[in-house]
Formats: sequence, C-alpha cells, structure tokens
Amino acid sequence: MNVQLIREDFPILKDVIYLDSAATSLTPEPVLKATLDYYYQYRANVGRGVYRLAQLADQRYRDAHKKVAELIGAGNGATVFTKNTTESINAVAHGLGWARGDKIVTTLLEHHSNLLPWMRLKREGIELSVIKPDEEGYLDPSDFEREVDERTKLVAVSHLSNVLGTLAPIKEISSICKDRNAALLVDGAQSVPHMPVDVKDLGCDFLCFSGHKMLGPTGTGVLFVKDEESLEPLIVGGGMVEDVSLNASGMKDSCDTKRSCKMRNGYVRKKGYEGFEAGTPDISGGIGLGAAADYLKRVGTIEVAMHEKKLASKLLKGLQEIQGLEIYGPKDMKGRGGVVSFNVLGLLPHEVALMLDQVSNISVRSGHHCCIPLMKHLGLKNGNVRASLYLYNTEGEIEKLLATLEEISKVA
Repeated sequence: MNVQLIREDFPILKDVIYLDSAATSLTPEPVLKATLDYYYQYRANVGRGVYRLAQLADQRYRDAHKKVAELIGAGNGATVFTKNTTESINAVAHGLGWARGDKIVTTLLEHHSNLLPWMRLKREGIELSVIKPDEEGYLDPSDFEREVDERTKLVAVSHLSNVLGTLAPIKEISSICKDRNAALLVDGAQSVPHMPVDVKDLGCDFLCFSGHKMLGPTGTGVLFVKDEESLEPLIVGGGMVEDVSLNASGMKDSCDTKRSCKMRNGYVRKKGYEGFEAGTPDISGGIGLGAAADYLKRVGTIEVAMHEKKLASKLLKGLQEIQGLEIYGPKDMKGRGGVVSFNVLGLLPHEVALMLDQVSNISVRSGHHCCIPLMKHLGLKNGNVRASLYLYNTEGEIEKLLATLEEISKVA
C-alpha cells in the first residue's frame, strides 16, 4: 500500500494532520469526480425515465449499490442507500414490527444512534437491556448468553467502539442470537471503512454504516437487510412500488404468486433496494459512495487494516511513554482498531484539542463522541480526546502528534 500515492488524492492533507476519521473521513479526488460527473454528464432522475440520460443515471446508481454490496459480501438481501448510519438504524427501529413485551439487548459502548432509537421504544412497552463492557472496553459473550432470551427480538451492537476502539465478538453474539431466534443488528460505522467486513461471516440480519466515514460524500449511508420481507420501509412513496390499488382490501390481497409478493395497504413494494428508497434519492451521493467502495477495493481493506494497526500500535506505545496522560481502552492492539482515546491530566479535552490544532495543525475530536452514557460509566464528565486513523495517515504524523502531546503535558 503506497500511502504517499494515496495522499495525492487528498489535497487538504497539505495543510493539516487529520486524525478525526471516526467522525468523518476525507474524500479522495476519484470520488469527487464521480459525484460531479453525474451533474456534468447525465443529470436525470433514477428509476423513472426511458430517455438516454435517465437510463445512464439509473445504471450508474444501480451499479453503485452492487459495488457497496460486493464490499460487504452481500450476495443476497437488500443493500439500501440511506443518508447515514443513524437513519439506517432508525429504519430498523420503526420497521421491524414490535409487540409489547418484546426485548432489545444492546451495550453501553453504543453511539447514541444505536441507543436512542431503542430507548424510545420503551414507551411502546419494549424492554431494553444494556450490557456493560469490562474496564478496557471488551464485551463478554457470556453476558449475552444471560441476557438474550426467548423474548429478545433484536440484539443491536457496534462492531467497533467509536470511543475505545474495541472490537465486539460479533460471531459469538450471532451464534447466541440464532439459538434464541433473535435478530442481530450490527453498527458497522467504524468497521466497514477500516477492515474486511462480510455480512455472511458476521451472521447479522442488519448491517448499518455511513458513506461519509468510508471516503464517500456526506449524506450517504447504507442499510443491509438480510431478509427484506422482515422489515417495513421507513417511508413510502414514489419509485418504490410495482402496483397500487385503491380498491385493495388490505393485507390479504396477493399479487402475482410467481413474484412471491403481497399487496399490503394497497400497494406492492418493489423487490430489492428500490422497495426501501421512496422518493428521489441523493443520486450523486450514491454514485460517489459506489466510487468510494471502488477506491477501498483497489487499495484493499486488508491493507488498510494492517496500515492502521501499525500506526495505532505506534501511537499507543508512544502515549504510554508520556507522563501525565491517561489512556482509555486496551493498551495494545489485541481486539482493537485504529481509534485511540486519552486525556492530558490537568487539562480539559477541548483545551488539548485546541492546542494540537493551534500548535501543530493536528485535528482530533474532543468531548463525549455521542456516547454520554459510556462517558458517565468511565467517570469522564468532560469526555476525552480521540485520535482516529485511516489509510492516508503516516508514521510521521503520529510522531508529530506524540511530540506535541509531550510538550502539552509539560505545561498541564
């Protein structure tokens, strides 16, 4: 993997050391070009017109879905474009079909986007069970063995913590879910961009992630649905139906049995992603997301993961050598990714982030990282500082971060 060649696709890196890819990644030139080409060369709506421009737009948009599906190993099921991970998770929360007494199991590691939708369901009589990690941020499968029971309809867990960088034991959790007949939702916002992810290997029913964290445009996200019949669309409207009947009697009416579909509420939903994408989508964004998937496949997700592991290992080792720093999460690379959180004792997280920016043009995240319950559990009223790595970061940048932090710690 040629990092210097990759960096040429990110002109912004000439002026900044960007270490906040867990919040949003930078976007390379090929993705920007693919996004703009839509407006310059074939600006038309998708799934509607028969003229040349419309057909070209439709094909490029359809191809983008295939590219993203291939990236996550989704040979079957629906790979739906949304606007972000948050919308994808909310689509499951609203469309799964709940009954009073159902149970959801999640964890204290979750981003608010994979916590608040389940908390809101409590007002519908849904029970919510929250599993706590150990001191380093690891989840114990035995806790899921105890909590996931016959009433559990869904288990929702992040693949990789956006605060502590720990990986969840998804395969073990998936096995437990299968034994208890519970569905599994994986928040892959921090994993899909940074490592090989295969939905068949994970054994999940839903996988949610964001385009803007994987080199794509903002306002793009993905919801993989293993069994599209298990989920009702979040919104309904134009472009997502095959047939509509004002005279339909309701849930019982069937359409052509060869298509194995039913007329529900007076309409027949299209098969595949189209049945979940009502209205005109962000076409250029979707095409750009497909280009981002191409970019990651060309570089190689295994290579990306190895590169980040090398940088994160160097960062963790260096942080432990600086006096007056406290690291949160694992101190080595066992079962973790390229997200590293810490504090400089005596300084607020925002103060540290501002110093890094002002002194060395280093961009890091500070605060609660949309994980307030976890921060309360860790006893961090003001949160912490987070450095998150990606394929365009270098060892020299890590050395610069460490050197600056060492100077900051001396004045704390």
